[in-house]
Amino acid sequence: MSRLRIMLIAGEPSGDLLGARLMAALKLHSLGGVDFIGVGGEQMAAQGLTSLFPMEELSVMGFLEVLPRARRILGRVKQTVAFAVAERPDAVVTIDSPGFNFRLARRLKGQGIRLIHFVAPQVWAWKPKRAKTTAQLFDRLLCLLPFEPDWFTREGLATDFVGHPVVESGAANGNGGLFRQKHGIAADARIVTVLPGSREGEVRRHLPVFRDAMARLQEKIGPFHTVIPTVTGVVAQVRAGVADWPGPVLVITGQSEKYDAFAASSAALAASGTVALELALAGVPSAVAYRVNPITAWLARRFITVRFANLVNILLDRLVVPELIMDDCEPVKLADVVERLLNDPRMRAEQAAAANQAMAMLGQGGDPPSLRAADVILRVLGQVRPLP
Repeated sequence: MSRLRIMLIAGEPSGDLLGARLMAALKLHSLGGVDFIGVGGEQMAAQGLTSLFPMEELSVMGFLEVLPRARRILGRVKQTVAFAVAERPDAVVTIDSPGFNFRLARRLKGQGIRLIHFVAPQVWAWKPKRAKTTAQLFDRLLCLLPFEPDWFTREGLATDFVGHPVVESGAANGNGGLFRQKHGIAADARIVTVLPGSREGEVRRHLPVFRDAMARLQEKIGPFHTVIPTVTGVVAQVRAGVADWPGPVLVITGQSEKYDAFAASSAALAASGTVALELALAGVPSAVAYRVNPITAWLARRFITVRFANLVNILLDRLVVPELIMDDCEPVKLADVVERLLNDPRMRAEQAAAANQAMAMLGQGGDPPSLRAADVILRVLGQVRPLP
């Protein structure tokens, strides 16, 4: 078998992690070996990718947030297309970030390069017509959620459910005792983990309201430790933003440190996103909160059709994980719900049971999603290796 050359494009930290796991699985299971080119972050760099440009340039969310950077982002689209056409990889695998990656695919369509997209656009939540657009752009689609393939196969696109990467994240394997020992936190001290998001705009919007919520919570229940896991791209912004927070505050980076913090935590407050699933897998009672620019929110309300924001709630079709979105994302409500998570045994038990059910639906107990995704890609490229 000849050596494969695969181009991967990730545009944000969650896609970077997804890409890194996929790279590891492809290296392990390709018959003739594989080389990687493209765009990614620090996780993909650790697997051997030299990024064409800093991935952080693409980590923007929201209509108004994108506008100031639109010219630069479109320039990066043009640069990436030219690079792909010149390099002629065996396949281009775009990972999530549809705002960038769909523009890229549109320009690469018809260039004789296989186009595979990893993480289906959420057509079940808004813009269902994107299912047809996706089918027109890509040769293959890999889905994270069990109900997604039907949306795309009926448009004629070969689509595979591979499972959600959270089930192989290791989020449930943290060492809480080690975390407490390392940071000098007593065994009986309460820890509340706060996750304001991984993008600059998310951190800017959430830190002030989360700060006021933690101050109010401390007035209600007494002292506790606040731990804030973050990523290197915004760690300086986070450290500056928590300088005046009440009580002991610890800012950490790194996956293993984050999961150790989860294992030590009594409850968590998180910006809605993939991390909410990690908290569910880790068994941390949690609530999700989110704010966007008001105009972005107004536009979103015109199109979003689902009842919930959190995937556990969406999968089970009931509200188990509290959601405090936009106007509800305010200090009094946040503090009240975290207090309940800390002190209500029934609420904690209900979340734990729901999390177990949701993880099974996302593929827990089967082959790792990265391996299933790699197997699909290798089959498309003619390097078939049966799953172990």
